[in-house]
Amino acid sequence: MEKAPAKINLSLDVLHKREDGFHEVEMVMTTIDLADRIELEYLEEDKIVLEAESRYVPNDERNLAYLAARKMKERFDIREGVYITLTKHVPVAAGLAGGSSDAAAVLRGMARLFELDTTPEELAEIGAEIGSDVSFCVHGGTAFATGRGEQIEEIPAPPPCWIVLAKPPIGVSTKTIYQSLKVEEAYHPDTRAMIRALEEGDYEGMCQYIGNTLEEVTVKQYPEVAQLKEHMLQAGADASLMSGSGPTVFSLVDQDVKARRIYNHLKGFCEEVYMVRLLGTKETLD
Repeated sequence: MEKAPAKINLSLDVLHKREDGFHEVEMVMTTIDLADRIELEYLEEDKIVLEAESRYVPNDERNLAYLAARKMKERFDIREGVYITLTKHVPVAAGLAGGSSDAAAVLRGMARLFELDTTPEELAEIGAEIGSDVSFCVHGGTAFATGRGEQIEEIPAPPPCWIVLAKPPIGVSTKTIYQSLKVEEAYHPDTRAMIRALEEGDYEGMCQYIGNTLEEVTVKQYPEVAQLKEHMLQAGADASLMSGSGPTVFSLVDQDVKARRIYNHLKGFCEEVYMVRLLGTKETLD
């Protein structure tokens, strides 16, 4: 069994559009204790079978987990098959890299199942062919991501705190949000200041420097995101931010009692609300 934890962006800055059509980004990402579960079983027959309990998740090559299995079979010339059971807990199309983390879990799981002579770095390289967040999800923990998100540098984990997440009942297209972004007019967070705060274990600094270039773009199209942020801050969140391209909004909270109050407050506005801890380190993926 492999754990596929969600991620949040503590900082997400979009620098410019690249010649290959992707955007150059600088991000600080960290894993949280909200995770899908992936089970892999050996099949003698040369095929991939993906069973996903959620009706919102496809069971074919449209699913990044399926694509990851196909990539592994191609890369390592695997002639046998694999049966993948995917149990979803991370919201779909939420800005939490649920699909990317599932793919990363399949890469790690197949390496173990077939006893492959490979490294996390090689798996991350394969992951970059699947999606921009997959490389980070292979490693997990906390990282500074550059390029289109596939260049990963490990950084210190954030100070321990609670995360309260809420996903409004909408789906957001990452592609559409990036297409709507005007980089030269956008807000740009201070990613270097965020990294310094993490290096110093500075919780207040982390709260001060969270930021997301894409948030303003998403809010214009989905005002529910701004409303959720406002509810969180009014209920006592130390900081609040949209993750990825949205629509999930998360809060940083340093006290259990305060986190529970925010969680209960949000349940009146939103069906999908979660109260979890930061993971932040690689070891928790094993």
